[in-house]
Amino acid sequence: TRRAARPVRGAGAATVAVGPSRAGSGAPRRHAWDLKGKVSDMEDKIRNYQTRVKSVNQENEVLKGSMAHNQTKVVELEEQLKNGRCFFSRRFSDYETEVKALSNVRSELDKVSNEKSCLEKELCSLESKYRVVETLRDSQETELQTLKLSVQESTLARLQATLRDTEEQVRSLTDTVAQQSEELHAGEMERRRLHNTIQELKGNIRVFCRVRPLQGGGLSKHIQLAASNNKMITLAKTEESHTGKTAETHKSYNFSFDRVFGPGASQQEVFDEISLLVQSALDGYNVCCFAYGQTGSGKTFTMEGGEFDDSRGCIPRAVQQVFRAAEKLGAQGWEFTFTASFVEIYNETLRDLLYTGKGSKRPEHEIRKSASNEVTITNLSYRKVSTEDEVLGLIALANHNRATAQTAQNDRSSRSHSVFQLDIEGVNAGREVKCKSTLCLVDLAGSERMVKSQSQGERFKEMTAINGSLSNLGIVISALANKESHIPYRNSKLTYLLQGCLGGNSKTLMFVNVAPEPDSFGETLNSLRFASKVNDCVIGTASVNRK
Repeated sequence: TRRAARPVRGAGAATVAVGPSRAGSGAPRRHAWDLKGKVSDMEDKIRNYQTRVKSVNQENEVLKGSMAHNQTKVVELEEQLKNGRCFFSRRFSDYETEVKALSNVRSELDKVSNEKSCLEKELCSLESKYRVVETLRDSQETELQTLKLSVQESTLARLQATLRDTEEQVRSLTDTVAQQSEELHAGEMERRRLHNTIQELKGNIRVFCRVRPLQGGGLSKHIQLAASNNKMITLAKTEESHTGKTAETHKSYNFSFDRVFGPGASQQEVFDEISLLVQSALDGYNVCCFAYGQTGSGKTFTMEGGEFDDSRGCIPRAVQQVFRAAEKLGAQGWEFTFTASFVEIYNETLRDLLYTGKGSKRPEHEIRKSASNEVTITNLSYRKVSTEDEVLGLIALANHNRATAQTAQNDRSSRSHSVFQLDIEGVNAGREVKCKSTLCLVDLAGSERMVKSQSQGERFKEMTAINGSLSNLGIVISALANKESHIPYRNSKLTYLLQGCLGGNSKTLMFVNVAPEPDSFGETLNSLRFASKVNDCVIGTASVNRK
């Protein structure tokens, strides 16, 4: 018997009927005994079925791969759909926000449009007002131009008349100025003559005494100053009896000078007394001012002073007066040139205090006297100066270079004589007049005895040189006072350098500085005796250096 084959299904494929071919299919029907033929037919059918099964399996694999690909695409499409929904949701929210913002902008736009309409109406109103004002301005400008023209014509006529009157006044004033200029010049010449006459009447070598205050203030008992007489000073001392049989004895020493300044005298008060002497330097006279006294008596303070204006000494104040007076004389046609130098005498050796080079290359200096009897120093620094500050800067440099040392009398005692010199040359081209002079300001080293200063070694050598030069200064002063034929200027560098100030054509002033301490009584007495001898010295009348 023949069985019908079961249908075979592929995934996604149509059902295929499998079974033997029936009669009428075109294949010959075999006999029942032809088993071999039937087997052969069955084998053909089996091979046919196997081929078809293989083809169906291949189709099934293809369909499985297609199905997996489609499932992957479905997942991707679902993910894209999900993302698309989120994106469109966000975009929708953004659009809603923008719509709300645009709604607000629209309301603002409506508001601005309303304001614009109002402003346009106001602008139209203002433009109409402006046209009215412009028309009014044009009419007023026309009236103003007409008015100005009439006023200018009248003003011009009045100014022309005033100009003629002013020109007459200018001519008259020019003549007056010329006449007054002549009178002023004559008055200046007369002032100089009278000023120098006064100086001559006061004495060629004037001596001022200045008493330094005590450390705690006040005045020592052994120094007596008369309240009604500013030219007297008295030293009083009580001496005990050496035997004890006699009572104590009182000794007084009276001295008289051109002026005595007590401990309370200010720097300005001291300088006021010598300011006329400084003025003589601009008038063409040589002027010299020097300070003498024991160590610690206030010489350097008197000459140089302190840092503040109230405490400035004679040197900075003299420099200030010279430059200010020269500026005033410039209005009368005078032109001045100034040359400054600063030298010290240390152990009878000259040192340039304005030298700025190396110490090992410092040149040697010698005092020379020219054919015209002018004293000069070789290899010395001469600095052209044009302002007060330049001179004060040079003075500061000199103070830095000056030799100082400690002694028993003063912890920073000046161990040398310092000489500041300002050469002045003046020219009045309009008057064809020239003048030349020298302002010399000297701070002497401290004068004291060897025992009192307790100097040893190098300090002892310095003290010997200082006392020797000061002793020679006293000898020169005595020779001048006695009008001796030979004056020993060359005995020391100090007297040789000051020769022109002491015995030449110069107006000279000496400060004798006094220490008020009781243990300085002997030194004070020696200083006052020396100053009194100087005050009695007459060196002749100074003459003006004018051409």
